[in-house]
Amino acid sequence: MKFIGQIRKQGALHLLGKWLPLILIIAAQFLAVRLYAATPEVEKSPPQIRIGFQKSAINLILLKQRGTLDALFPNSKVTWSEFPAGPQLLEALSVGSIDFGLTGDAPPVFAQSAGKDVIYVGAEPPKPKTSAILVPANSSIKTLKDLKGKRIAFQKGSSSHNLVVRALKKAGLSWSDIDPAYLPPAEGRAAFEKGSVDAWAVWDPYYAAAELSSFKPRVLTTGEGLSDNNSFYLSSASFTQNYPETIKKLLVALTEADQYISSNKKESAIAYSNYSGLPLDVVYRFVDRRPVAPTTPLSAKTIAEQQRVADAFYQLVLIPKPIVVSEAVAKPIAGKSK
Repeated sequence: MKFIGQIRKQGALHLLGKWLPLILIIAAQFLAVRLYAATPEVEKSPPQIRIGFQKSAINLILLKQRGTLDALFPNSKVTWSEFPAGPQLLEALSVGSIDFGLTGDAPPVFAQSAGKDVIYVGAEPPKPKTSAILVPANSSIKTLKDLKGKRIAFQKGSSSHNLVVRALKKAGLSWSDIDPAYLPPAEGRAAFEKGSVDAWAVWDPYYAAAELSSFKPRVLTTGEGLSDNNSFYLSSASFTQNYPETIKKLLVALTEADQYISSNKKESAIAYSNYSGLPLDVVYRFVDRRPVAPTTPLSAKTIAEQQRVADAFYQLVLIPKPIVVSEAVAKPIAGKSK
C-alpha cells in the first residue's frame, strides 16, 4: 500500500508539472484584470480645447501669443475665439461652441439663472480699480446721486452692469431712476463720445483707452468701495467632469502667465499691444493698475460675494429666478499639475 501511495504521489506531481505553466498564465491574467479594475483610468487628452477670451483676459492672451497651450497639450487641438464681453462668451460656452473662458462677476449669474450650462472652475483676486463709470469732462454729474434721470451705457449682464447696480444702491437711487442703454463696449464708447448717453460704465482695457483718448472723460467712480470686480474661469459641466486634469493644467498655466506678466511688464505690454492693436500707453495703464492675479479655486469668501451679486440682480428683477451660486462651482481638484 505504501508503494502504491508513492506511485500516486509521483503521478500527481507529474500532472502538476505538466499543467503548472498553464495554471500560472491563467492566474497572471486574472491578477492583471483585478489590478486594472482597481487602478484609476488615466485621463485622456481632449481632442480639442476651445478657449474663449476677451480683451481683458491678458493671462489667456499671453498663453495664446506664446503658444503655451499647444506645447502643454500636444495631443489636443487648441483653438481661440474672441468675444466683446462675458455674456456673449458664456452663451457660446452654454451651446457647446467653446470649452473654457474668462468673464467678470455678473455674466455667470445671468447664465446660471437662465439655466445655462456653466461651471465655475477658477477665480482671480478682486480688481476694483480696473472698472469705472465715466462722464464727460464738462458733465454736470458730480456725484453718484446725480445719475438720477440720466442715460447710462453698459454691457447688459456684465461686470459693469453690477458696478452700476452697486453705485445706485450707494447713492440711495432705485433702478428705475436711470435710463439704461445696453451696449457692448465698442458701441458704448461711440455713444458716449457722441453725447447719446450721459455716462458709460466699462472695464479695462476699454477704460484705459477712453482715459487716454482725446475725449478725456472724467472718472465719476471706480469699483473701489462698490464692487470687487472678480474674474472667473468657467467651463461646461461635461468638460469639467471628463477632463479635470486638463482644467487643472490650464489654471496652473494661467497662474504662471500672471507671474510672468508681473515680472516682465514691458515685454508683456508689447506682446499684448501687438495682439490687440491698442497703443502701448493704453496697455501700460491697463497693466499697471491690474493687481497680481493668480488663479485659484473659488474660496468661501468669493462664493459669498458672488451670491451677493446674484441676490442683488434678483431683487431688482434683472434675472428671472434666484440662484445658489455654490451649485455651479466645481469642487477643487487635488494635487498640483506640472
